[in-house]
Amino acid sequence: MNGKIAPSMMCADIGKLTETLELFEKTGIEYLHIDVMDGVFVKNFTLGTDYCKNLRKMTKIPLDIHLMITEPEWKIGWFDPQPGDYVSIHAESTNHLQRALAAVKSCGAKAMAALNPATPLSALDYVLDDIDGVLLMTVNPGFAGQKLVPQTLTKITDCRNYLNERGYSHVEIEVDGNVSFENAKKMCAAGADIYICGTSSVFCKDASIEENIKTMRACI
Repeated sequence: MNGKIAPSMMCADIGKLTETLELFEKTGIEYLHIDVMDGVFVKNFTLGTDYCKNLRKMTKIPLDIHLMITEPEWKIGWFDPQPGDYVSIHAESTNHLQRALAAVKSCGAKAMAALNPATPLSALDYVLDDIDGVLLMTVNPGFAGQKLVPQTLTKITDCRNYLNERGYSHVEIEVDGNVSFENAKKMCAAGADIYICGTSSVFCKDASIEENIKTMRACI
C-alpha cells in the first residue's frame, strides 16, 4: 500500500493558503490535517470550526480533523464532517469513545481512534467495529516541533500486528509527531499508512513545499 500524506495545516503560511492548496491538489495530497485544540485536553489553542468551513470552500481535498478536545461526542457536528473526511477522537478525551465514534460515522465520515504515546492498544479492544483508522501519536500532543518518542516506532508495529491478528487489516494507521523524512522511513517499515507532515518534512524551510512532497513520497 502506498503511503498517504496529510500536511499539518497549522504549519501552513496563512498568507499563501490559496497557493499552497493549489499545489497540494496538483501533487495529489490525500488529506489536510486539521489540529483542533481546546486549551483543556491539551494546553494550546489551534484551528477551529470556521477554518474547516473555509477550507471546504477552497479545495476538494478531504479533511483529516484531529479533535484534541474534551467531550468530543457533543461537538462533532460543529465541524460538519463530510463523506471522505477522517475525524479522530482521542480515547483519553472521553468516557464515551464508542458514542463519539458512532457520531462521526453517522455524518458519513470515517472514524479514527487516537492514542497518546503511553496509551495501550487495549483501549481499542471494544471499538474495532467502530473505526476506520487508528491515529498513533508519536509525540505527546499539544505542540509542534517535539522530538519523536522512540517507543512509538515499536507501537506502530504492534498496532499493525494487533489489527491484522483480529481481522482488521483494512484499518489504516496514521502517525502524528516529528514525521521527518528519516522518521517516515522507519514508520513506513513499521506499518504506517498515513503521515501527518509538518515543519520537519512538507513545511521544512530547507526546500520548497513541492520538493519536500516529492522527498516524502520517496520515503513512504
